[in-house]
Amino acid sequence: MTNKQPPDITKRAFRFAIRIVKLCQHLDDKPGVSRTLAKQLLRSGTSIGANLEEGKGSQSEADYLTKCSIACKEARETLYWLKFLSASEILPANRLSELTTECNELVAILTSIVKKLKERRNG
Repeated sequence: MTNKQPPDITKRAFRFAIRIVKLCQHLDDKPGVSRTLAKQLLRSGTSIGANLEEGKGSQSEADYLTKCSIACKEARETLYWLKFLSASEILPANRLSELTTECNELVAILTSIVKKLKERRNG
């Protein structure tokens, strides 16, 4: 079994999670809807790296594929919440552009990892 991730994906996901936490702290200072959305964003944005870390200790290639797939799904959900915050004008688009770009890149990397793992698995 080979659970090799690109060397920086886990680090990138960790740094991304820190930025998400800081954004959510800002949102949590606002009353109402912002707090609810912050909780959704916090869960998905920090779950990406957590699942990748879990994948490092996977018991099989199938388990590793599952963890990477979950990380990819969480990245996609995070991207949704970032776009939602911008579209609903809760935060200005320019405030979210770097995070959105990074999240798009994480989705692309994770999609590639999952695709390669599935191809290798299916022979």
